[in-house]
Amino acid sequence: MKKFLNKIKRNLSNMAVKIRDHLTMKYMTAKTLLCSQRGEGFVDTAIKILMAVVIGALILAGLYALFGETILFSSRYKHDRKCYA
Repeated sequence: MKKFLNKIKRNLSNMAVKIRDHLTMKYMTAKTLLCSQRGEGFVDTAIKILMAVVIGALILAGLYALFGETILFSSRYKHDRKCYA
């Protein structure tokens, strides 16, 4: 009976060590990922997209200021649409 109880105690001790090691590895992985400075975040990407949209709008407004209303095709006027088909 004593051998059986020692075996159970040893197995529980080994299991506790494995669980502790696993949790320590998970903690270290999470800490490394959170402290990491590499990569690109979602906020950075959103700011880049907004900058591109604003710059594009400014360029389009500048072209309209230079050339009037002949920049983009407008469906307000009746054009011969055979060339667009």
